[in-house]
Amino acid sequence: MIKVGVIGCGFSAKTFHFPLIEASDVLQLSAISSSRRAAVAAEYPTVTVFDTPQALIASGEVELVVITAPNDVHYSLAKQCLQAGVHVVVEKPMVTSCAEAEDLLRLARERSLLLSVYHNRRWDGDFLTVKSLLENKQLGELRLFESHFDRFRPVVRPRWREQPGAGSGVWFDLGSHLVDQALQLFGRPRAVTGRCLALREDSQACDYFHVLLHYPQLEVVLHASSFAAAPSPRFRVEGTLGSFVKFDLDPQEAQLKEGLTPLDANYGVEGEALYGRLYTASASEPVATADGCYQQYYQQIAAAITSGVANPVTAEEAIEVMQILELAQQSSERGQTLAVAEIER
Repeated sequence: MIKVGVIGCGFSAKTFHFPLIEASDVLQLSAISSSRRAAVAAEYPTVTVFDTPQALIASGEVELVVITAPNDVHYSLAKQCLQAGVHVVVEKPMVTSCAEAEDLLRLARERSLLLSVYHNRRWDGDFLTVKSLLENKQLGELRLFESHFDRFRPVVRPRWREQPGAGSGVWFDLGSHLVDQALQLFGRPRAVTGRCLALREDSQACDYFHVLLHYPQLEVVLHASSFAAAPSPRFRVEGTLGSFVKFDLDPQEAQLKEGLTPLDANYGVEGEALYGRLYTASASEPVATADGCYQQYYQQIAAAITSGVANPVTAEEAIEVMQILELAQQSSERGQTLAVAEIER
């Protein structure tokens, strides 16, 4: 068994990491670090609880550390783990700058350690469905790809993600998902045009973005609003043979909140009423949504550590996401379209 320690015991850890780790027959949740040590120890009596991340990292009790702390400490904590000879999974976004990400990559290579980023929405059922449609050329030659993560949250809440600071705001939070998915489908764009704004009253962090990734004969639109009270499409994809439109989010997050795990038969399964539709010149038809499968990420992490198979989300891929996040922010600040440079290694 691979003993796993998790830094942080908030929403991300409890929703996206603990259930998937505990559903694995290769991984064991062995340690947690939290400032609420007594409360966490009572909730997880079989797990060792540490007061600080540093105590967990230095304990020697774990082989893999998962970092779910705020974005602005991802770099320092991941660096401490790598220096201690421990494999690392970092919540997205990897860090708050490309320079920090490159430094972690260098250190992981020097120590021959796994460094991965939890871009779990590669395993969303709706994304897997879109990926299959594109691979099978069912839309012909693609011309427009829209990816939305809209919500109705018009009031600023007292959460670190909504406060000013490095790596805060919805562009680094939700945008990192959408950027990673786009790069998985289409690779590096030629240029980026970004609008990353704070539109809510008293907001000091980005709560709206509309980002264009420019490819030859293809426009990719990444969008999120905090004022979307009406339904909006999660995906809208248009090609020379037809269009695909999909509403509603992948069900896995809601299921995990409700206590379902990958061990439940209905986990990741979406009802027929929520299927997307494929439209052509003469007809339209529902397209069954592929089953979501976040558990595959941790299955592949375990295999990468024990058997040397491929890291499911490499640091190099995460750095390319960071590059687009930074460029879109710069584009928004300057009011310019910015070219995407090749990353040299």
